[in-house]
Amino acid sequence: MPVHAVARVAIDTEAPVIAVNPRLFGGFIEHFATQIHGGLYDPGSPLADEQGFRLDVIEALRQLRLSIVRWPGGCFASGYHWRDGVGPHRRPVADPVWGVTDPNTFGTDEFLAWCERVDCTPYICTNAGNGSPEEMRDWVAYCRRGGAARVRLWSIGNENWGAHEIGARTPATWAPLVRRCAQLMQAAAPGLELVAAATADREWTLPLLRGAGEYLRYVAIHEYWLPCWAENLTPGYLDCLAHANGPAATLARVLAVLDEAGLRGRLQVAFDEWNLRGWHHPGFPRRQVGDANDPEAAALIAARQRNDLPAQYTLADALFAASFLNACLRCGEDVGMANIAPVVNTRGPLFVHRQGLVRRTTYHVLQLYATQLGPYVAPAAVASPPLPPPAAAVAAVDALATRAAGGPGWRLVLANRHPAASLPVRVTVGGVPVQGRCRATLLDGDSPDACNSLASPHRVAPRLAVVPFEAGQAWLPPHCLAVIEVEGEHLQTAVAGRS
Repeated sequence: MPVHAVARVAIDTEAPVIAVNPRLFGGFIEHFATQIHGGLYDPGSPLADEQGFRLDVIEALRQLRLSIVRWPGGCFASGYHWRDGVGPHRRPVADPVWGVTDPNTFGTDEFLAWCERVDCTPYICTNAGNGSPEEMRDWVAYCRRGGAARVRLWSIGNENWGAHEIGARTPATWAPLVRRCAQLMQAAAPGLELVAAATADREWTLPLLRGAGEYLRYVAIHEYWLPCWAENLTPGYLDCLAHANGPAATLARVLAVLDEAGLRGRLQVAFDEWNLRGWHHPGFPRRQVGDANDPEAAALIAARQRNDLPAQYTLADALFAASFLNACLRCGEDVGMANIAPVVNTRGPLFVHRQGLVRRTTYHVLQLYATQLGPYVAPAAVASPPLPPPAAAVAAVDALATRAAGGPGWRLVLANRHPAASLPVRVTVGGVPVQGRCRATLLDGDSPDACNSLASPHRVAPRLAVVPFEAGQAWLPPHCLAVIEVEGEHLQTAVAGRS
């Protein structure tokens, strides 16, 4: 890339701002592999409390300011009956979806207690597979015991548009079912926020909106940009970043459908499952219970351990996550929730093992966004040279501008997605170039393929730095995410220098 190729970021200080919604920094947890059992819930572990909750996981997620968590699935939800997981007399049940036996020791009450410990909002996904509207209604009523709705956010179904799902539906049958479920659930606890499984496909989602949109608060969109279901794909850095425009493109398609239905502004998008990498589960999900002694199924289940190979979670994942969050925050009036899938183990930002945990690169991105942004997003025009092929359709530099809390300053997110080149970036705020030495937090590494592992848990970690601006221009290291503190003095100095 030529040294004179300067990226430009122009922050508009006159345009309306958008409030930062904490629900964009949410998570998802499913009864899959070691996400729950052996992950956040591990009775008997010296790292767990008397309820079986891993204390180190709770602390790490509180540091993440995890705002909302979706449970129990996922595909698992389409075969899950909530009554199996409540009360004193529980029994293990064979899970038809993932081919294992769920002990049912972690059910509704455990989930709600865990959410209280993490200080996050519970979000429950109901069984629209082999369940019924009445079962959903009764689950809502169970959570309303004592007269208060302990859970206000509920999803009707999971991926019922897909042939892989128990209870797969057609567009013509999905809307009436959602309508019936919503009516019963709202009768059991008025004022719920309801979500329904949807896609960016107009042919699926428009009938849903026209038939049941009046009962909904969100449409649920799932997106994994690397389809690793059957093959555990491990593309290189630039092949991963080639997908960085994907979140904005998906969102544009969904918003076009909301516009057509006349519901944009009343309904929001919930990316309640998102990640760069799809989960690796060859041969699954399934629709019925299989032979527990089937060696072929056992081998397929064992293959899920490939999800936890640390070398997969590099700075490509970190910078993709930043790209995703930037797209959502820029459209914060339309995107009301985002849940990284999952939040513990499998593809999650937190890898939990028997002796402790490792914060993957994406953990640090989520923490920076949840803790260091200002409360409002302002429009920022970005002009940037492209990344090298095969990611040439993606800008090398991405940016997000947020106003600082309680003052005239800004918290500017700059991402240099180039794998090898430091890049010059020129930043103006209301036409005024930034000038001076700005405090910053940088997330980068010694290689674009750097990752965190048991052997090197802190190879990629945020570091404090000072970023000098001269006449608005600063240099960003390669494969780097920076949160830069632009205070009033950095703009006053520039104005004085021009006078």
